[in-house]
Amino acid sequence: MVIPIGNGLWDEVPNPFNSIGSDVLKVRVNGHQITVLENSCTVTKYGFEQELGDNQPKIQGNPVNLATAITRIIGILNQSHSLLLSGLATDVAGIQASLKLARCYSATIAHIDSSLANILAVQYSGFFSTTLAEIKNRADLLLVIGGNLESDYLKFLEHCIWNNKNSFYPHSIQKKIIYLGCSFDILKEHPPYLPPPFVINCDSKCLPEILATLKAIAIGSTLQAKTVADIPIKQLYSLVELLKQAHYSVVTWATDQWPISHKELTTQILCELIGLINKTTRCSAFPLWGLPSAYQVCTWQTGYPTGISFFSDYPKYDPYLYATERILNSKEADSLIWISAFDQKFTPPTYAIPTIVLGRSGMNFTQNPEVFIPIGTPGIDHSGHIFCADHRVIPLYKLRSTNLASTAEVINTILKQ
Repeated sequence: MVIPIGNGLWDEVPNPFNSIGSDVLKVRVNGHQITVLENSCTVTKYGFEQELGDNQPKIQGNPVNLATAITRIIGILNQSHSLLLSGLATDVAGIQASLKLARCYSATIAHIDSSLANILAVQYSGFFSTTLAEIKNRADLLLVIGGNLESDYLKFLEHCIWNNKNSFYPHSIQKKIIYLGCSFDILKEHPPYLPPPFVINCDSKCLPEILATLKAIAIGSTLQAKTVADIPIKQLYSLVELLKQAHYSVVTWATDQWPISHKELTTQILCELIGLINKTTRCSAFPLWGLPSAYQVCTWQTGYPTGISFFSDYPKYDPYLYATERILNSKEADSLIWISAFDQKFTPPTYAIPTIVLGRSGMNFTQNPEVFIPIGTPGIDHSGHIFCADHRVIPLYKLRSTNLASTAEVINTILKQ
């Protein structure tokens, strides 16, 4: 747990802003201002150091008290026939409360990110997955597919790939790192004391073609092509051979960084490739998620990830039919609740329906929502729990005192009334 070390300093602070669940931050709390002092990154500093902002609830941009805002929300919900809950960027308790609200009002609840591709791959065929500890202590090869991890997932590399300290084993494993279709910016971050990574340069839009070729090679097919997406075919044969020769390889990716359509089909091809490699050695998938709490909680509460409708008084799942963007574009929703407890910039899309925002204080809107209630950020303004990328639950702790209610407290107040 967090350790107070005096003068507003806190050590071993859990990080709710990345998906690896690290608890090595050192922060200073001065009133409402938080400064990250050690073990930070761009994403973490931005998350912790956002200014508190105006904590006054508003109706159509006009300040009101919390009771008046909640009364207005209840009025909107009672008139609604097709409520949509989305955003869902909050902690475990907040997602649980959101599900209760969705059941109560026969609403649809849907996330709004591109991690759906990973979920569909699991549903279609499953995949061999691993944990952060396994990656750090056992993996001898890491293959990164597309994207640029240094922007959003630098801590994953620092803690699990570049760092051999505190290993469970007396010996350290020298990891071979291969980047396929990744940004060259990653080379700027790569530690000089480690062997340089191997980079296979290609257009990320060609990933489906390249991964399908790698799968064909792994099956044992003989290919006539000399190049695939400007990559020499011999290089792709060598990549498959490296995966087969590794004792414990890990393939990682972040679908939100892939500039392609049909990400779920590409992910499935990738997972089938990993399955083929597992016939002779150990190979694991490790998709990098944003904040997977919504998927985890919805699955254990309903049996389904998000993309759920309670219109029939029981959970009905369809990830395409009940997708946020499709519902809003087709004008099927007559009201929207948007939940965003972590990021002031994660604001709702603008549509001509009553919009209720439970969001981090300091949000600015291009169009004022019908109701805005500033809520506390888990791990800063109140305690809570979130899931991280390898499905562990990590506890979060309150660092400062504000009068901001949590997502769960606001929603449960609505339900009680």
